[in-house]
Amino acid sequence: MTSVSPTAESAVSDRPEHWHQINWEHVNRTVRGIQIRIAKATQEEDWRRVKALQRFLTRSFCGRALAVRRVTENQGRRTPGVDGVLWSTPEAKWRAVGQLKCRGYRALPLRRVRIPKANGKERLLGIPTMRDRAMQALFLLALQPVSETRADPNSYGFRPERSTADAIMQCYMLLRKKGSPQWILEADIKGCFDHIDHQWLVDNVQMDKRVLRKWLKAGVVDMGRVWETVEGTPQGGIISPTLANMALDGLEALLAEHFGAKGSKKLRKHKVGLVRYADDFIITGTSKELLETEVKPLVEKFLAVRGLTLSAEKTHVTHIDRGFDFLGWNVRKYGGKLLIKPSEKNTKAFLTKCRSIIKSYNGARQAHLIWKLNPIIRGWVNYHKHQVASDAFTRVDAQLWQALWRWARRRHAKKGKRWIAKRYWRHIGNRVWTFADDTVDVTGTEKRVKLIYATDTRIKRHIKIKADANPFDPDWELYFEELRQTRMQDSLQYRRRVNSLYMQQSGRCVVCNQPISHETGWHEHHLIRRVDGGSDNLANLVLLHPTCHNQVHHQHLSVVKPVSLEAS
Repeated sequence: MTSVSPTAESAVSDRPEHWHQINWEHVNRTVRGIQIRIAKATQEEDWRRVKALQRFLTRSFCGRALAVRRVTENQGRRTPGVDGVLWSTPEAKWRAVGQLKCRGYRALPLRRVRIPKANGKERLLGIPTMRDRAMQALFLLALQPVSETRADPNSYGFRPERSTADAIMQCYMLLRKKGSPQWILEADIKGCFDHIDHQWLVDNVQMDKRVLRKWLKAGVVDMGRVWETVEGTPQGGIISPTLANMALDGLEALLAEHFGAKGSKKLRKHKVGLVRYADDFIITGTSKELLETEVKPLVEKFLAVRGLTLSAEKTHVTHIDRGFDFLGWNVRKYGGKLLIKPSEKNTKAFLTKCRSIIKSYNGARQAHLIWKLNPIIRGWVNYHKHQVASDAFTRVDAQLWQALWRWARRRHAKKGKRWIAKRYWRHIGNRVWTFADDTVDVTGTEKRVKLIYATDTRIKRHIKIKADANPFDPDWELYFEELRQTRMQDSLQYRRRVNSLYMQQSGRCVVCNQPISHETGWHEHHLIRRVDGGSDNLANLVLLHPTCHNQVHHQHLSVVKPVSLEAS
């Protein structure tokens, strides 16, 4: 394992005086310890102790520092709220840590942002100020152990270490067998985030009621006016997904109460099962009548208490032989065999996006077009590579080739086909038609950039997370460690240098000893700087979190590799 040198460790003070002096290993260890105690108290339903521990965490320096770090590292760090304030400097971040106090706190109105949806409607986002975001992140640290401990086992949206891939794998496990349920209730909640009842949240969410009420009643600035918020929790707030999940948790237990728990004879008769990702969910059953006359009214009653209703246009009962779309996949049985493929709608949206980019880059260099397309293709392929996607990948490659051929023909209308093919396509490996270009990077080195082809990605079954796994329970610590590393290595298989460093460091940052993930991000740190003659070889590189990397350079810390790693 890589380590920080003793001089570096002593340089980080136990009593920091500025942002770059914070000991992040101590901060993470302290917050983690309190979260574990909150989860244990929740399991024991000792709500008085839960409240005391939450109060302690939200008033601690470690909790406040971690909250500021989260909102200044995520994707929205450059998006201001109504006050126009951003925390982009170490001095601003350090001041922000001292400002996160409940006494005198008042939430400012949200800034309304409208995002166009595929169906022509708009998704309304509410952007809080940086201070409100940090306060939400702080209280989320104290609330998440409670929400994870009491969450529905088969809820997969906006939860640590859970994803759409886990949700679709649960669908596969529910429906794959010959004796599996044949009917599915596809359900969608109408404006879930916008219509959750405020009073229900205040009465049932285990956190500081005064602070929660301030967020819910903060109002929204839209079209130059401040509008009152009487219901819902805004999309765009850090804590909003967890509040929405807590509002919907309990549905699985309600279904088990009426139609049988796991392993019961009653469940084997009705075969009622739930898979939920945020506000999208499916419920299985043995008959259409069961789902329409018994299950659906029960769900509607459950939602009505929370101020929610089912969307009439998106909620219907479907037979498995006809299939249904869920989270971008189509789930259907063909001759009794369950196949999960990329949905036509999802594939069409992906191709439309790629074609619009190709068309807009009509006058750009070929290398720039490749750099623009590759992340989009890689993201779509990685999303679907765990299911039956080979045919879809082949069709996508063919459609992209045609779009690129039209792009090349438009640029050289007077040239022949052979000239165009030789100009833009290369024979690389076993592939004759590889869209590639030879360019020069910033160091003056010639390199070849080539387009990613979907069919180059191997189909590999996703390993689903165990339904009862709790990231705040010490008994699951080793399980999550192994799961996190397996998934990261899988996602980094085409980034060999980063993957090698990740495995060498056991998936942890050198400075703070916390896991490295796509959410945290990483920087490659040179042990010997390149200006001092250091190379880009693995022996001279380690992976650090962005904040830890800035800390190393600002504090002039030295990072060394143990002899065991240098030898390897």
